[in-house]
Amino acid sequence: MHTPVKGGAPPRVIADPGAWRDALNRHRAAGQTVGVVPTMGALHAGHLSLIRLAAAQRDVVAVTVYVNPLQFAAGEDLASYPRDLDGDLAQAGEVGATLVFAPTPDDLWPTPAATTVSVPALSAPLEGHARPGHFDGVGTIVTKLLSLTGPCWA
Repeated sequence: MHTPVKGGAPPRVIADPGAWRDALNRHRAAGQTVGVVPTMGALHAGHLSLIRLAAAQRDVVAVTVYVNPLQFAAGEDLASYPRDLDGDLAQAGEVGATLVFAPTPDDLWPTPAATTVSVPALSAPLEGHARPGHFDGVGTIVTKLLSLTGPCWA
């Protein structure tokens, strides 16, 4: 398995969904295992522990950094969500990330989403009442990210 090197180089950044899928398919074709850690960036100790764990258990560590507009309802301030891609890349590289998928909304949604994923059994008892639609946004983007990433450990 991959052993992260402290002070490692920043991971390779990919924005294009097709290029992301192709890069990970090449690693799998070479016999490497892929671990993915989906995030909205603004990496913190929890994210870093997941990246570190993936680096200890898998050959390739794929991290997604995407602030998902589908998770924000009217009146919630998507624009003020913290974004520091350079800082995220430095931290992710330090703990073993290989690749980072950092698309824009236009990269992922060239047209409005035609399909959404709803998980009412999870959303209703959690924040579902206070944030209608939030978990549909989470379910939709996680499904899309895992579909683009392909076979992996998450």
